[in-house]
Amino acid sequence: MKIACLGGGPAGLYFAISMKLRDPAAEVVVVERNRPDDTFGWGVVLSDETLTNLAANDAVSAAAIRSHFAYWDDIAVHFKSTKTVSTGHGFCGIGRKQLLLLLQARARELGVELRFETNVENVCKYAEEYDLVVAADGLNSRARTEFAEKFEPEIDVRTCKFVWLGTHQKFDDAFTFIFEETEHGWVWAHAYQFDQDTATFIVECSAETWAKFGFGEKSQQETNRICERIFAKYLGGHELMTNANHIRGSAWLNFPRVLCKRWSYRNIALLGDAAATAHFSIGSGTKLALESAIALAELVNTEPTLEAAFARYEEERRTEVLRLQSAARNSLEWFEDVERYFDLDPVQFNYSLLTRSQRISHENLRLRDKAWLESAEQWFQERAGAPAGTRRAPMFAPFRLRDMQLRNRIVVSPMAQYKAVDGTPTDWHLVHYGERAKGGAGLLYIEMTCVSPEGRITPGCTGFYKPEHEVAWKRIVDFVHTETQAKICAQIGHSGRKGSTKLGWEGTDKPLDQGNWPVMSVSELPWSAENQTPRAMTRADMDLVRDQFVASAKMADRAGFDMLEIHAAHGYLLSSFITPLTNNRTDEYGGPLQNRMRYPLEVYHAVREVWPAGKPISVRISANDWVGDEGVTPQEAVEIAKMLQEAGVDICDVSAGQTSELARPVYGRMFQTPFSDRIRNEIGMATMAVGNIYEPDHVNSILLAGRADLVCLARPHLTDPYWTLRAAAKFGDTGEPWPDPYLPGRDQLFRLAERAAEMAAQDRVV
Repeated sequence: MKIACLGGGPAGLYFAISMKLRDPAAEVVVVERNRPDDTFGWGVVLSDETLTNLAANDAVSAAAIRSHFAYWDDIAVHFKSTKTVSTGHGFCGIGRKQLLLLLQARARELGVELRFETNVENVCKYAEEYDLVVAADGLNSRARTEFAEKFEPEIDVRTCKFVWLGTHQKFDDAFTFIFEETEHGWVWAHAYQFDQDTATFIVECSAETWAKFGFGEKSQQETNRICERIFAKYLGGHELMTNANHIRGSAWLNFPRVLCKRWSYRNIALLGDAAATAHFSIGSGTKLALESAIALAELVNTEPTLEAAFARYEEERRTEVLRLQSAARNSLEWFEDVERYFDLDPVQFNYSLLTRSQRISHENLRLRDKAWLESAEQWFQERAGAPAGTRRAPMFAPFRLRDMQLRNRIVVSPMAQYKAVDGTPTDWHLVHYGERAKGGAGLLYIEMTCVSPEGRITPGCTGFYKPEHEVAWKRIVDFVHTETQAKICAQIGHSGRKGSTKLGWEGTDKPLDQGNWPVMSVSELPWSAENQTPRAMTRADMDLVRDQFVASAKMADRAGFDMLEIHAAHGYLLSSFITPLTNNRTDEYGGPLQNRMRYPLEVYHAVREVWPAGKPISVRISANDWVGDEGVTPQEAVEIAKMLQEAGVDICDVSAGQTSELARPVYGRMFQTPFSDRIRNEIGMATMAVGNIYEPDHVNSILLAGRADLVCLARPHLTDPYWTLRAAAKFGDTGEPWPDPYLPGRDQLFRLAERAAEMAAQDRVV
């Protein structure tokens, strides 16, 4: 087989090596436009896992690479004159130039032909002359461009500016992050050692700060001198150096995130950065390139045809590549938005940085550096008002809103039961809410309870508009207060255009087969073609509904609820005022956000006036309509939350979506938490995070990173009312109270958890 590798970087060279190892008779040539010792960048980072994979593939080159590695185990973060060090991270670095020279030598040894200073002008010509063309030609891939209509690349150029520098200052004790505030804004550096004398020093900042410094008009030497001044106290008098390739001009870049719909066409395969990029902040670009090279070589050698090899290559590698790209995207977005975190305490800032990609979880961090994590947990507990020296997971920290004191940060989300009779809760609700209150959560929500019969979503929805409703709710609230330490929140709302529909399990948002009642909304826009067209609300309608919210709030107070939430999300009545997807009014309640928020704020102020001053009020919002710029965006959600905060709302319950059938959510674990994170850290408002949160690890990482103040779990509490108490047992935490009749079950659970922990420890030793 005749094979041409276009690009002499790590991807192309390692594929050539891997292919020759499998098929010594193959004719393999590597074509590279630069000279053998040219390189862009300074050092690269590999993990122990990648080293193991390299050794299994080619022990010779792996040993040569390993002999030139610089190893470190710590991450050091310099922020606000504080140096925070955590350990157990296990990195190794090697100079990119050294890596290339080692791979070149190994390739020659195996009979690979290396052609340097050779430009590839016509990839199609190579495809005609060779049996296989591996396009490992980097970010600006000629092959990807020439066959763009086949590979269908998507290139997302990110916002931050960065420059890749080097220095002879030593950072041999840790992978180091440095954040410095300057006269033009914050500038930060990623620094790590890659040989005995040299370290990579990547300088990064926002586009705004970059422009204020005038870096675009400065030479590289001028840029280096400015960066040396900014980071002088960390450089120890050493200069910052630039690759010779860049010496004549500025080397500032914007990171391009590359994704391709396909990685192969005919006899051409994309490899490395040509196919997919991963942001340098997680150090996985070279890892992806080398491991993909191994996979492609193996498949080309073992599959009967190139077509079959390419199909398996894409199928088997894409999942891993997308997983790392997702982590890299999380990381790069954290750095793009890092300025919102500069008000955090250094402890919380460090934790946020360490967990930014979601590859390191709370308990994984405990395995890496138990001492540091426990000190961070203690900081969190003491900051929350727990006694000095308290070391418990963040989820078990107390939290206070006005006069309401929660014993922990776990919230049972509102979950529609559709079991009410004419709006009245039944024994089902008593058992349902009673069980979850006994399960240990600090705060229990009831389902959205409607302010009028016409404001119900379904005939099975609960209400706050008849005397018997108050009696039934008071029975439930009294049970919660008598038998548990949980607090209970009443969520009130009006269905708007999503009303008069079937029970949830009969068809979500589907109109009733019979017995429909008239619905009204902000505008005459039906939820779907199946649903009835609502009446656009008049001022009289708005007054009526406002007064119904007030009456419901009074009833909830008389029933003894500790907290109230106004539902202004998910496309229900108040939500339909907020989103431009449904609000097409031309009066003072339509148009700009200030107008669209007018009525929801009217309702809030009227409710706040009658709700006791010592009891908190939350408002739930949809922070993203998931329809691009046409609806509410996360950026606009910050403005919505700011208006709520200024009005006196105590905490924002940050949900998303369900406002339009056009919505295209991007699902994943904790997928709505970034909206809470943004609101909390940009305007300083207390928030609740919701959305596919189901593990204690998720909860603890959200809280300790400062992404929310309370964490809401819905489905996990449907399947396990005792989720919180089970989590405490898993951690060996005996601080959560159990109902007295259940103490024997508690003791058994703790014994089983202790035994499981001992067995896991033995397995780790073995």
